[in-house]
Amino acid sequence: MTYSIVARDETTGTMGVAVQSHFFGVGRLVTWAAAGVGVVATQAMVERRYGPRGLELMRSGRPAPDALEELVADDAEAGIRQVAMLDAAGRVGFHTGHRCVAAAGAAVGDQVCALGNMLEDARCWDAMLAAYRATAGPLAERLLAALDAAETAGGDIRGRQSAALLVVETTPHAQPWEGVVCDVRVDDHPEPLHELRRLARYEDAYRLLGRALFEPTDGDAFDEALSGLEAAQTILGDNPEPTVWRGVLLARAGRAAQARQAFDRATNGRPHLAEFVRRLPGAGLLPPDWTV
Repeated sequence: MTYSIVARDETTGTMGVAVQSHFFGVGRLVTWAAAGVGVVATQAMVERRYGPRGLELMRSGRPAPDALEELVADDAEAGIRQVAMLDAAGRVGFHTGHRCVAAAGAAVGDQVCALGNMLEDARCWDAMLAAYRATAGPLAERLLAALDAAETAGGDIRGRQSAALLVVETTPHAQPWEGVVCDVRVDDHPEPLHELRRLARYEDAYRLLGRALFEPTDGDAFDEALSGLEAAQTILGDNPEPTVWRGVLLARAGRAAQARQAFDRATNGRPHLAEFVRRLPGAGLLPPDWTV
């Protein structure tokens, strides 16, 4: 019911999975990942257990091909499943059941697997793999390029509706929400890939914002935080949130005049945002004597 790709970046070790489908909320079904462990795409007539069970087996040290082989052998309906798994070492396992709706198949390369079913054309998975290999930049961008290529080659024969992108770090983390580089989903949209790209850019902006607010900002880090907020503001356009927090950082650093300039730009014509800034001293986020 979809097409997807799992991959590991050869340079950074980050791992990701991306998907598009004519089905509501495909991301909650297909995409699974854990930092330092691996990623899973489980699709066709989806059996979600391939996701958490596959990650559990890979976390215990099982190579992705072996983990998938075990799960397929234990699935009485394996003929209607399509699954790809990739572990932290870049090993790939994939399965396309003999009863998956055509066109169904996969293309496998070094540390990457593109797969799909219910597709208009069997060229889709090869197109994904070629686009992934030809695209430079962060893993998320390469995965998005692969999805675009599949859509150009025909995509889901039923149309398009939802998409998702999930990327995790190479280092294991104690908590499942840690080590997530990108996690965006489009549950229902006439152009899900366009919307997925927009959300991925927004997530980049809010990651920059979060680093500026919650990571140490002394010395060079302070200048980096301000630069990050400027970059975030460029991405978000009319949304003045990064400029508000730029003002907060400047005020904390004792650069009152620059802070007021930032607040003036952010709150101009936005009385509710101005009131929000007035409430920040009470929360300890601005000096107690700060006034707008």
